[in-house]
Amino acid sequence: MTISHDPAVRGFASDNYSGVHPRILEAITRANGGHQSAYGDDDYTAALDQMAQKLFGENAAIFPVFNGTGANVTALQSLLPRWGAVICANTAHINVDENGAPERIGGFKLLQVNSADGKLTPELIDQEAWGWGDEHRAQPLAVSITQGTELGTLYTPAEIRAITDHAHKQGMKVHLDGSRLSNAAAALGVELRELTTDVGVDIVSLGGTKNGLLLGEGILTLDPALAQDLKYLRKMNMQLGSKMRFISAQLLELYGTGLWRELAGHSNAMAAQLAAAVAEIDGVQLVYPAQANGVFAQLPTEVSDQLREHFRFYDWDRAAGHVRWMCSFDTTEEDVRAFTAKLRELMAAHRAA
Repeated sequence: MTISHDPAVRGFASDNYSGVHPRILEAITRANGGHQSAYGDDDYTAALDQMAQKLFGENAAIFPVFNGTGANVTALQSLLPRWGAVICANTAHINVDENGAPERIGGFKLLQVNSADGKLTPELIDQEAWGWGDEHRAQPLAVSITQGTELGTLYTPAEIRAITDHAHKQGMKVHLDGSRLSNAAAALGVELRELTTDVGVDIVSLGGTKNGLLLGEGILTLDPALAQDLKYLRKMNMQLGSKMRFISAQLLELYGTGLWRELAGHSNAMAAQLAAAVAEIDGVQLVYPAQANGVFAQLPTEVSDQLREHFRFYDWDRAAGHVRWMCSFDTTEEDVRAFTAKLRELMAAHRAA
């Protein structure tokens, strides 16, 4: 059966909507053919750990998994006993976009803190960092931050260091949801380890699919003690790939060659162009600074609905008229021009009505 789609159709709904970068497809093809041992006992997965140590330090290891939810749940489980809880921002992906998987599958409670910009601080963490020793309260034993955040904002290395120092002093571990870690590092002009290893993060959900991969993410451990239990948790959570070499080969190509920075830098640049263009349209207001590859804006909901007939994108807060536009590694300047031209046309018609 042959199924085809129109490759000319473009959108700004999610960086998950884009296809696979050609170099990633080539990496999968190179890994194909012949037999390699299953479940991670293959040449590509072995090379992945060597790459991890080169990029993140001698204690680093990467555990390939299928998806971001699996990475987050499994990584956080590795930090906690059954009575543990995780402090996170109210906008965190683990809190609003994973259908209860952290609590239902992971078995740990989320303690959410309201954050205006999607970022945590030591002061915000302290709103829920209490009650140790009280058997009536789930014990706050981990903090989860997202880089870049769900609102498109970024933590500086100094801000992450302040969080990890504060958390560790109180006996808590720190997890970093890095589904867009590449975009953050590219935007800040730093290396990946400067946002992870060097600032005291314990474990990372290392993104891939949002930056050109076919499928797959990685759980990056920066503490050898955490790596000991992860192989069991990964299997228990149905995240162990039998033909793991094909996930590992993609991660090797993305992170081992510097491709991550090229692709993330491009998507960031397209978002910057988009933000600058729409900010000049009367009646459209940027809601958050466009620091990575996402643009959040406010406009009339009827205009959003009309614009969605031409380009896919999501409402962020429909009641407030907030929308989210995401750029991808394959977003082009022509895509941005076509989108803003249509938005400008619809806004002009709305004002004239």
